[in-house]
Amino acid sequence: MDYQKAFADIVSQQLVRLEKLKQDNVAIDYKKLDKIIIGIIGGDGIGPAITAQAHRVLEELLSDEVAEGKVEFRTITGLTIENRAKAQKAIPDSVLEEIKMCHVLLKGPTTTPRKGDIWGNIDSANVEMRKQLDLFANVRPVKVPDEGIDWTFFRENTECLYAMGGQGVDINDDLAIDFRVITTPGTRRIAKQAFEYAKNNDKTKVSIVTKANIVKKTDGKFLEVCKEVAKDYPGIEVDDWYIDIMTAKLIDPNRRTQFQVLVLPNLYGDILTDEAAEFQGGVGTAGSANIGNKYAMFEAIHGSAPRMVEEGREIYADPCSVMRAGVMLLSHIGYQTQADKLAKALDICTITERKIVLTGKPDGATNSEFSDYILATTKNM
Repeated sequence: MDYQKAFADIVSQQLVRLEKLKQDNVAIDYKKLDKIIIGIIGGDGIGPAITAQAHRVLEELLSDEVAEGKVEFRTITGLTIENRAKAQKAIPDSVLEEIKMCHVLLKGPTTTPRKGDIWGNIDSANVEMRKQLDLFANVRPVKVPDEGIDWTFFRENTECLYAMGGQGVDINDDLAIDFRVITTPGTRRIAKQAFEYAKNNDKTKVSIVTKANIVKKTDGKFLEVCKEVAKDYPGIEVDDWYIDIMTAKLIDPNRRTQFQVLVLPNLYGDILTDEAAEFQGGVGTAGSANIGNKYAMFEAIHGSAPRMVEEGREIYADPCSVMRAGVMLLSHIGYQTQADKLAKALDICTITERKIVLTGKPDGATNSEFSDYILATTKNM
């Protein structure tokens, strides 16, 4: 292999992407759309089972808007590991066309093969979707009022190690190299999202998380650009932390209540938000938003749990993660009343009242029964 050419090709691709980043900065205005198209993607494993229940709840909450032609739901079935393996693509072309015909997406978990899996060397569908739709902001809220926890993570979604996960090089049997990329405009826009959120939601502090003392070029740039953006928000306190100590401080009861909004590169954001989700019941309870200027995708942050399907337990899988993603979807497209209603119902059904309980096994409720509970609760509000 010509390693110099391989690296030169990677640099050329990133320079082209950089120029596009500088030009694509106009966000969609949902209020100006005649109709908002919501795509429903089941994904793999337990994904179709839990996403179907979230879809059902959203359809009910938006029934008037659907009847009036203001909202349309479209089910996209082709983003499965079987189809992706057959096409040997992270997202088959025909599926990507369907996806791009929607404005927002509600998505279940998708399987990402590891090296040596039967599916072959297929890149993550999530990573590819973020790149294809330029979903640069991954927003993950974690709230546990009893613990004084109210965190919102802004994870950059299109750069760092994940952006080039499939472009690494095996130099020989003993040496493998992967690549990491951080850009000024890519960092600036995620930092701006974090600070705008803080300003608009009465937050007083933004924490920047890197490992800039060791990873000096890429993390150094991320830290530097975030601090430049911070100058435009003089009323907001800014501090910065290294990723290793931040993982410790999130479990420090004397310190964790001091964090509010956190902004961080892709890999660190993935790790830290999974840790944070444990405080509110695990990754199965957490949803996330993936926001770009033209598209947005809302999803569960957990995996596809194939073992549950193998054991016939998918009907007992917890749909709360996708429903909480649905809360963010409703808010994002301007239906805040419905978003608040669903968020309140989820809190009632999982925290304060808990008339039925999901266990993931036959000794608990099915996800359909849980959806019945959610819908009955929303109707009583």
